[in-house]
Amino acid sequence: MNQKTKNRSLDFFGKSNYAWMLVGAALILIGMLLLSGGKSTDPNVFNADEVYSFRRITLAPIVIVAGFIVEIFAIFKKS
Repeated sequence: MNQKTKNRSLDFFGKSNYAWMLVGAALILIGMLLLSGGKSTDPNVFNADEVYSFRRITLAPIVIVAGFIVEIFAIFKKS
């Protein structure tokens, strides 16, 4: 067994796999950041429009799920 074959058998993922994994991780992070916020200055006041906004209820979960789909694609992609 030569050195190139030996190194190839130890590499689970190629360079493109790692790039896709970074993209997926970035999407998950962006989705989590979209979920954050909604703090009120007065703890006795509940602002339903801010907590249940389109960004937090719809957009953020879609971005997070897209990030997980990209991660699955990156793992199963052949180098």
